Amino acid sequence: MSYEKRNNELIEQTVTKRLRVGTSSSSLYLDTINRHMLDFDFEKVCSVSLSNLNVYACLVCGKYFQGRGRSSHAYFHSLHEDHHVFIHLHELTVYVLPDGYEVKDSSLDDIRYVLHPTFTKEQVAQLDQNIKHSYDLNNKKYLPGFVGLNNVKANDYVNVIIQALAHIPPLRDYFILQNFDKKTQLVQRFSTLVRKIWNPRAFKGQVSPHELLQEISNASNKVFKLAEQSDPIEFLCWFLNSLHKDLGGTKKRNSSIIHNIFQGEVKVESQPLIVKSDADEKDRLLFDLNREIETIRTPFLLLSLDLPPPPLFKDEVEKNIIPQIALTTILSKYDGRTPQESGGTLKRSQLIRLPNYLIFHIKRFTKNNWAEEKNPTIVNFPIKNLDMRDYIENVDEEKLSTHYDLIANICHEGKPGKGKGIYKVHVQHRGSKDQWFQIQDLIVEEINAHMIFLSESYIQIWERKQQNMKMEID
Repeated sequence: MSYEKRNNELIEQTVTKRLRVGTSSSSLYLDTINRHMLDFDFEKVCSVSLSNLNVYACLVCGKYFQGRGRSSHAYFHSLHEDHHVFIHLHELTVYVLPDGYEVKDSSLDDIRYVLHPTFTKEQVAQLDQNIKHSYDLNNKKYLPGFVGLNNVKANDYVNVIIQALAHIPPLRDYFILQNFDKKTQLVQRFSTLVRKIWNPRAFKGQVSPHELLQEISNASNKVFKLAEQSDPIEFLCWFLNSLHKDLGGTKKRNSSIIHNIFQGEVKVESQPLIVKSDADEKDRLLFDLNREIETIRTPFLLLSLDLPPPPLFKDEVEKNIIPQIALTTILSKYDGRTPQESGGTLKRSQLIRLPNYLIFHIKRFTKNNWAEEKNPTIVNFPIKNLDMRDYIENVDEEKLSTHYDLIANICHEGKPGKGKGIYKVHVQHRGSKDQWFQIQDLIVEEINAHMIFLSESYIQIWERKQQNMKMEID
């Protein structure tokens, strides 16, 4: 029997069965939809041809197939598996196969919403104030915005960055509300992931970043991979610059939402270091006012902070003591007075313009010829009201507040080296006073704010005091 003849027989059997049941095809087949099998987080490619063009999802088994014509993979699937309801993954239209007609039924709206969550401006404005839990299909509660991200293999370094960025209100709101149909896949997939993280009507209480991870791997030419852990600070730098470029950003100030939020400016003075045999250590690191001092002003998206080297030897009394240092001490790098020696050059730095959101990179890892080493020094910092006044060149000209509150803290636990440690992120719930969550991939748990100080902070994001930020708009 020919393949075409067999398909025609399957169609006749389908029509006969429908007539025998004596009900409409739409109502009959909608009952076969299995929402528990639906997962729209994975890359939208056909499971047979691996094509990303004109892809439909079977609403019975959840698999992806290309096309709906008589020679398409979705068409054959409907015949061979007796699965008949399919949704177009981009247009959100629903069809019954093999008949090929569209189904318009309000009972499918929840599926469309999970596939493509949308928010109004009013809903977005209330995201930070929401304290109401939602429930997934298994009746498990979750708090929108504070859901776990699946670790596909070794992508915890990406997950912590995505979670931190998804809790920066102006960035989150922009990627939720704007239309990015004409932008790159990196922009589109990040927007979709942010909307899914904040989705109050999800089928499951966690999200897989699989689609974004695939595009990150492609866009970075395999520099950042799913199966190999990388440094989150390297990924953050690449990701912010890629989003800036893909959104049409240029070197011009505030040319994209990325620069508008994160870009500040720093002044760096430098002078070649001349070693004098009779100079002590203190005099050696002093600028010579009789020689030329080079001054440059440069924009920045993040500030790197150096930790002092840990003690090499410990006595019996101090062997269990972990070294600690205040954040204000390592910030002195930017006070315009403290010298830094780098590659035979003496430098001192001072901030000229503060961004609305400050990113600190606390440099914990160093590499030598044999291995990677980690500095375990604990950084002590205030969660609220960090004053950056002492690091601004002309503080009287700074019209906005110099006070910042911590909104995200990324830490590292374990040994240095790829795959030997894990990354976690602490994010604040604005609707609950002083409530913080610790997120490690799929694990989401409440944490006391005082416990954040004990972590080995690696990346921090600080927000300028909200009541003062309004002055910039006015």
